[in-house]
Amino acid sequence: MDDDKSDGFPATEVRELDDASPSDTAVKLGNSVDQQNMYRMGKKQVLRREFQFFSITGYAMLLGASWETATINVVLTLPNGGKAGTLYVLLVAIVGFFFSTLSMAEMSSMAPTAGGQYHWTSEFAPRKYQKILSYTCGFFAIVGWQTALAAVCYVAALQVTALAVLASPDYAATTWQNALLSWAILLVAVFANTVIFRKLPLIEGLLTFLHFLGFFAFIIVLWVMAPRGSVTSVFTEFKSNGWSSPGLACLAALNGPVYLTGADSQVHLAEELRDAAYVLPRSMMITAISNYISSFVILGTSTCVTTLRASNTVIVSLKFVDICSLVVTLMFCLGNIDSILNTPTDQPYIGILLNATNSVPVTKLLTVVILIIQVACAVNLVTTSSRQLWSFARDGALPFSSWIAHVNPTYAVPANAMLVSMFITVVLTSIAIGSNVAYATLLSLNFSGLLTSYIICTSCILHKRLSGDPMPPSRFNLGKYGPMVNVTALVFLSTFWFFQFFPVTPDPTPAGMNWSCVLWSAILIFMMIYYALRARHVYTGPIAFIRKDE
Repeated sequence: MDDDKSDGFPATEVRELDDASPSDTAVKLGNSVDQQNMYRMGKKQVLRREFQFFSITGYAMLLGASWETATINVVLTLPNGGKAGTLYVLLVAIVGFFFSTLSMAEMSSMAPTAGGQYHWTSEFAPRKYQKILSYTCGFFAIVGWQTALAAVCYVAALQVTALAVLASPDYAATTWQNALLSWAILLVAVFANTVIFRKLPLIEGLLTFLHFLGFFAFIIVLWVMAPRGSVTSVFTEFKSNGWSSPGLACLAALNGPVYLTGADSQVHLAEELRDAAYVLPRSMMITAISNYISSFVILGTSTCVTTLRASNTVIVSLKFVDICSLVVTLMFCLGNIDSILNTPTDQPYIGILLNATNSVPVTKLLTVVILIIQVACAVNLVTTSSRQLWSFARDGALPFSSWIAHVNPTYAVPANAMLVSMFITVVLTSIAIGSNVAYATLLSLNFSGLLTSYIICTSCILHKRLSGDPMPPSRFNLGKYGPMVNVTALVFLSTFWFFQFFPVTPDPTPAGMNWSCVLWSAILIFMMIYYALRARHVYTGPIAFIRKDE
């Protein structure tokens, strides 16, 4: 929309666009480039730019909780593929998500906005499909982040339950107790995002230190104390788990390392980040690389010591494996897979720690580290999910948009959007009381929703490139490698998206079937009905507010 036009927009919106001028004295947070970007995108600065490079990077690392989640999610990949399959599937995921992050990092520099994917889609999609693609992208991004919040709160609750089992082996938690614990963790997360939000960057820094400290504590304990498996078993022995081949079993295990999804986590804080166009893409890449390395050191070891006995002679063979990864560490220190998967705590990593240390107190201490980081992850997920929701409502895309988009003047945070996120999490975790299977199916929307949004926005920027249309300036430009990066990202993202709907085992029973494809389709149908009946009449998409002459 040109600066001198307000066609189709109410007078209040036009006044908001005028307020967003770089000369507006009310907009004093962020540097001149931040103000110019907000002006170009037609958005009013209402949030405080509290974050800088180190705080936003620490924020994203804690939200990703890479090595912590890798230790928990090992249960998802071990049955399909075994130890070797777990490692190679993770490597494939790292390559794929690296290219996806590169693509989104460039887009975040072009348009550093809390809307993220749906805003980029609106700018880069073919004109005819801008509105519907943007709405679909934003809707699935919301579905992904809202279910992610519910999932992490529940996972953190399970760590509390695991600690209780460690303290009292006869203890057996019920689903309603886990639900109540998840609600308590949710309240802590909301408190941190409102009452003490301005202190959050400092708290993030301290917890980031714990994130790295805990990582090295796990590595050292496992390297020094755990029994070692052979290099052959870790790198060459696969499990087919009933599939026709180990390769197909590994493809079915692609739902394991999708915890690396979430490259857009700090994108939704772009309007709270100083010098966002420059800092944001670099923070995204550093966060991604850090997460990849720490995830991989927690599943192996960089030095494997094997003792071979032959003719009463002990030969010590040092195998230097050029891998920096905790996933590799776990694979070397795993022991018997079946016993680990059936540990009384229901957390395989705890079984590994107990086998390694033979000490319940030490295992408790290391489990507490995992718990603290998972709670920190929940805190940050409240931030990201509420910002994504707030931004979408700001563009009139949701029911009660004006109420959801209201920003609390006291705390300068979208408190109403947080209340909606709280309500959704409480509803979702309540389902777990009745059925863990139904709850797990709902939470699968975390990954399928986010992957859907990534595929849409990456496809749109690739189309924009290939069409030869001019794109906004970027301070993180992929240049001539852009098309290759985008295509590679789409190949990997589409593969991961497809296998999100695969069953865990071949020929599953109805109870063991992966019903997430049905749920994803139901969400799509619901969205299309709401879009046809209402959203298309009130939602124009961010492109309508862009000042194209800037």
